[in-house]
Amino acid sequence: MEDEEAAAVLRAVGRQIKVWREAADMRQAELGAAIGYSEDMVSSVERGRRIPKADFLDRADEVLRASGKIAAMKEDVEKARYPKQVRDLAKLEAESIEMGAYASHHIHGLLQTPEYAEALYAMRRPAYTDDEIERHVSGRMARKVVFEPQPRRTITFVLEEVTLRRPYGGRIVLRRQLEHLLEIAALRHVELQVMPTDREEHAGVMGSFRLLKLRDGKTLGHSEGQLYSRVIHDPREVQILEMRYGMIRAQALTPRESLAFVEKVLGEEA
Repeated sequence: MEDEEAAAVLRAVGRQIKVWREAADMRQAELGAAIGYSEDMVSSVERGRRIPKADFLDRADEVLRASGKIAAMKEDVEKARYPKQVRDLAKLEAESIEMGAYASHHIHGLLQTPEYAEALYAMRRPAYTDDEIERHVSGRMARKVVFEPQPRRTITFVLEEVTLRRPYGGRIVLRRQLEHLLEIAALRHVELQVMPTDREEHAGVMGSFRLLKLRDGKTLGHSEGQLYSRVIHDPREVQILEMRYGMIRAQALTPRESLAFVEKVLGEEA
């Protein structure tokens, strides 16, 4: 585990399952066979090394006759499934009333389909394990609650033309991703813009970033690099990002023009 908060949750869950298993006078192999999982999986969960799925907890609760006490831990386990960076971002997004994001190398995470996100994580080097990929994709998809109509927030995105054409995961994945962009852009509180490759002036040459305006009136920035993810609090730095984002939006196609552009690219993929 990459953070102690999640590790502590999984250790606590593992201890509880072990206590109930021993009270039922069952071995790990016996419990595994009864709930449809391997002995190794049961052992890893009890030691806090593997994240149990909801199905694992539900079946263990039933077999061990825990009366819902094991199943009740599903919510805490689900939160621990997501990387700390994702959990921290989700908290900020939940407090925001306005968000703006410029993405330069790929479709922004909040706009990605599961297949597109999986393709990106699969290309990561050093390589993620299958469990790690699933964990990251699940965390990214969970953050899509920001698009729910209540509480209503204004969300804007500026995407590079090249990201609409680069077939991460293959052509079928790209086509579904473009269709998803059109679905999200149809929401009244979302605006999507495209930065054409032929633009001679571009205020986003320093890379991707985000802006989040919170309910308390404070504005924060967020920037990701090769090996870091940083929330920007300094008002002077945030002011620079706000200036850049305003210029980027002015240089990009309008939302109406951008939708037509995405539809054009989608047609080319047919």
